[in-house]
Amino acid sequence: MESDTESGQDRPTTAEPPEPSEQPERPETPEPSEQPETSEPVLPESDLEAHLAVFQREFPEVDPQVEIIVAALFRLHRRMSVAYSRQLTALGITNAEWEVLRALVLVGAPYRLSPGELARSLGLTPAAMTHRIDRMVTDELVTRTRDENNRVRVIIELTDAGRDMWVRVVREAAGFEAALLQDLGTRQRDALAEGLRRMLARIEETQPDGTGRTDG
Repeated sequence: MESDTESGQDRPTTAEPPEPSEQPERPETPEPSEQPETSEPVLPESDLEAHLAVFQREFPEVDPQVEIIVAALFRLHRRMSVAYSRQLTALGITNAEWEVLRALVLVGAPYRLSPGELARSLGLTPAAMTHRIDRMVTDELVTRTRDENNRVRVIIELTDAGRDMWVRVVREAAGFEAALLQDLGTRQRDALAEGLRRMLARIEETQPDGTGRTDG
C-alpha cells in the first residue's frame, strides 16, 4: 500500500506605479488578436482512448491492446497508491511503518525478526531500517530487545498494538479493494488474476532486482 500536497506560496506584492510625470514615454504595443497556439492539448489522464490515439499517431507499430493494458495498469497503480496512503494517514501510520508490520506478520507468531532480516526483506540499508524501527518503538508498535540465547542479536517483535494496527489497515484496504473489483464477475476476476500472475512472473524473471530500495 503515495498523497502529495502543494506547498503554499506568499502572493507577490505589487509596487505602486510612479507618478505620471516620472514615467518615461514608451510606444504602445498592440495586443495580439489571437492567443498563441499550444503545441499539444493536455489530455485527461483518465482518457485511455485519447492516450492510445496519440501513441498510434506517433508510433503506428504500437500494439493497441498492449498499450491500453500497460497504461491502465500504470494509472491504476498510481491511484491505488494514493488511496492506500490516505487510508494509512487516516489511521495514523506511515507507509514505511506499515511495511514493517506486514513483514513481521508474514513470518507468523511470535512475529519476530532481526533488524538485518527486516532490512533485507524490505530492500533497505541497515541505517534506514534502524531509523524506521526507532520511530515504531516510540509509537509502541514494536519492541526491540536482546535475544536471551544470544545477547549480541537484537530482536524486533510485533506488539499487541502493532498487530491491532495491522488488522485495522487490512480491514480498510479490503473494503476499498472489494469496491474496486465490484464490476467484475467471478470468471473475469479469475482471468484477471491469472493474467496478472503471468505478467508478474515474467517481470520477476527479467527484472529480479526490481524491488531494490534504499529509502527509509
